[in-house]
Amino acid sequence: MAAAPQSNLDPERAVRGRMAAEFRSSRFDQGSSKMVKVIIQYKQPVSNSQEAPGERDMKNQGAMLHTRFSSIRAVVMSVPAWMIPQIAKNPNVAYITPDRQVQMTSNPDEDPMAATTRDVAATQFSVDGNGVGVAVIDSGVADHPDLHNASGASRVVYSESFVTGDSTTGDKYGHGTHVAGIIGGNGASSGVYAMSHAGMAAGVNIINLRVLDQNGAGTDSQTIAAIQRAIALKSTYNIRVINLSLGRGIWESYTLDPLCQAVESAWKAGIVVVVAAGNSGRDNSMGTDGYATVGAPGNDPYVLTVGATLTHGTGTRVDDAIASYSSKGPTLGDHIVKPDLVAPGNRIGSLRAAGSTLDVTYPQYRELPTNGGTAQYFRLSGTSMSTPVVTGAIALMLQKNSTLTPDQVKARLMKTAWKGFGTYSSSMDVWGHSHNNQYDLFSYGAGYLDVSAVLNNADLASGAALSPTASRNLLTGVVTLTNTSLLNVNSVVWGSSVVWGNSVVWGNAALSSNSVVWGNSVVWGNTLLSGNSVVWGNSVVWGNSVTGALSSDEDGEN
Repeated sequence: MAAAPQSNLDPERAVRGRMAAEFRSSRFDQGSSKMVKVIIQYKQPVSNSQEAPGERDMKNQGAMLHTRFSSIRAVVMSVPAWMIPQIAKNPNVAYITPDRQVQMTSNPDEDPMAATTRDVAATQFSVDGNGVGVAVIDSGVADHPDLHNASGASRVVYSESFVTGDSTTGDKYGHGTHVAGIIGGNGASSGVYAMSHAGMAAGVNIINLRVLDQNGAGTDSQTIAAIQRAIALKSTYNIRVINLSLGRGIWESYTLDPLCQAVESAWKAGIVVVVAAGNSGRDNSMGTDGYATVGAPGNDPYVLTVGATLTHGTGTRVDDAIASYSSKGPTLGDHIVKPDLVAPGNRIGSLRAAGSTLDVTYPQYRELPTNGGTAQYFRLSGTSMSTPVVTGAIALMLQKNSTLTPDQVKARLMKTAWKGFGTYSSSMDVWGHSHNNQYDLFSYGAGYLDVSAVLNNADLASGAALSPTASRNLLTGVVTLTNTSLLNVNSVVWGSSVVWGNSVVWGNAALSSNSVVWGNSVVWGNTLLSGNSVVWGNSVVWGNSVTGALSSDEDGEN
């Protein structure tokens, strides 16, 4: 983890650099005795059982310890606001952030997952994710027949709640059950439906780690605690994948963000972390036309970040389009190229959590059986839904070859992603508003999830598959890729035609090796973008990037 900037010539600046932007704001009362819940990251390891540097002094002055996180060298404490600048003066402290809220990335008719994603696994490769453990860090998972095995036993093999004051592990919001169904539902309740509602990998085991309450809200510390538990349980339940269909705004570099540090710790422990890009692709509040709206921890270059497409209800890719709400890169501040790839996420039918907040609020999204009986399924839209599609595909990959590392999984998915999109498309929301979408690597990354191609591929990358960084020449406006990854085996190299495609038009120019990505034009066309100073300049507005509403009354788009 990179430490905050230090300066012997300007100690005050060094102290400010150890505090998150919220604490440096003029609106934050540093003289107040009001208690603030914070995450304090240290430069050296922190034991789960021993006090961190300065912890005793903070307790003696009114601070209260909540949790120690050895995985990210941090503690979670409630401290008086006046104490925060004092904590930042401790030379052992790397960075202090608030315990921020995280949210889910979904929006509330057909079967959009289609043959191009799910059915190929069972028919061609005889894999269903059997034996692979997937940690679903979400709003909980309700008991549902589609999550049982052939003997009737639940495949939710472990459940724990990290929601403060609520130890129940069921799904009071209705989001986590839906996500779990996309990953591993077996379609057992589909007999009275016109089509199957099976998930991607019907044999996986689900590890249910609840971090979001009945309103779909949670915090960084709850999410980090769940990630740390997944790491601890990795061997017990063969946890190979973590699904995070949640996120929040970006407030600092991923090198300092505690949530990003947590997902990196899981990745380095051998667990693939799949994260939703967010639903802010229509957000122009920064003047960026929806670019630079990917949320955290999807901004971390280690993880696999997923955007959403709409399939128009057909079983072929050629008419599929980017969902206009799908968040776009590059990431604020660090300019990491995100998302890494896209998958179906619009109007996805999956498991209904009866009586949950979403179920009660949006009964019109229940999918009724042909006999008019009780609905077993519910439809939602968003990158929350496309993320478990990819998670399920990874479970299939790992059943087929259990020795794959997270970096090999990511590299293979990106290399084999379908790259046949056109240059532009348009879509229509439920209010009748048309949205024009440009296809470039900030919209759909390396391409469209292709399950058949990835299961047929045998390439084994070596090194770290970090997402590349986009660099813009401030004089010419030219954008190029910086190969931050160490991936270098055979022809699988970031920036090469193998990964990104040598004949695919990304925006207005063909991407080829390390050459200019978009010719002499700015990423967004031939005219200068009003939001350039936000994305590329020094005036980055931390925190304006959001992952979108948890859910809404918008039923996806057409």
